[in-house]
Amino acid sequence: MKALLCTQFGSPENLILTEVPSPTPGKGQVLITVKACGVNFPDTLIIQNKYQFKPPLPFSPGGEVSGMVKEVGEGVKHLNVGDTVLSLTGWGGFAEEVVADATTTLPIPAGMDFVTAASVMYTYGTSYHALKNRAQLLAGETLLVLGAAGGVGLAAVQLGVLMGAHVIAAASSDEKLAVCRKMGAKATINYATEDLRETMKELTEGNGAHVIYDPVGDRYTEPALRSIAWKGRYLVVGFAGGEIPKVPLNLVLLKGCQLVGVFWGAFAKNEPRESQKNFQELLTWITQGKLQQHLYKTYPLADAAQALRDMMDRKVVGKAVVVV
Repeated sequence: MKALLCTQFGSPENLILTEVPSPTPGKGQVLITVKACGVNFPDTLIIQNKYQFKPPLPFSPGGEVSGMVKEVGEGVKHLNVGDTVLSLTGWGGFAEEVVADATTTLPIPAGMDFVTAASVMYTYGTSYHALKNRAQLLAGETLLVLGAAGGVGLAAVQLGVLMGAHVIAAASSDEKLAVCRKMGAKATINYATEDLRETMKELTEGNGAHVIYDPVGDRYTEPALRSIAWKGRYLVVGFAGGEIPKVPLNLVLLKGCQLVGVFWGAFAKNEPRESQKNFQELLTWITQGKLQQHLYKTYPLADAAQALRDMMDRKVVGKAVVVV
């Protein structure tokens, strides 16, 4: 089978498309014929050896796939050969076949195509866990989303709207913010040209945001934290901006706020029942048309490295998907 391999840690340009033996599922696993694989920011980190999970070389990036079950391992009861599924694999998805744990593999709802199915779990899964389980976002609250045009950011915008929040989207260009408004954001901030803190004061009449969703970090964290409401919840989702920020902890004291870590992968592993419940709710909303992924572009497997490069260069608005 063909697979895009990381044989040495580094940039997407170092990845090699080559032939490798087909994997074999073990106990509690399934072998999936990959039809599509979502492109996510962690994929750009894992090939640089900068992510929490560190697979041994060589490996294929790509942790979110859809496809058909080709083979079922020992002990798997809820999946059968020929089933169409979506799955979290961690890595291995930029290939024609991948082995996945049956516990993180779900049937695709009727009528859902493979590209849509491969663009649900990471972005919506992360953002729903953040807003529902970690922030306990309430209807009527103000939600500020940083990096709002990225995959998880745009998912947070849509989910915040669906959950009844007043959503303020912040991103680095007017073009990106136009997509955020299309997805329901009531107000926007271009933090490349506007002062984030001052604009937040104007938009919230000095009250700040009840919940701040931050997948960016870097220089935007402190002004955002200074813009939080009394007893607000600051969601630490990631550091796509590059630097892991160091914040003055006296701000947490003065605001009476919470800094809340969001590690969705660990949540899915440690609380599988709650995670699966979240997914069922998300899939229901998608099939009902209440959530719709903004698809930036699809790439063939031969161009999967370019998809990662576009992700690293902040070109991707919404979701990119590799079609196998």
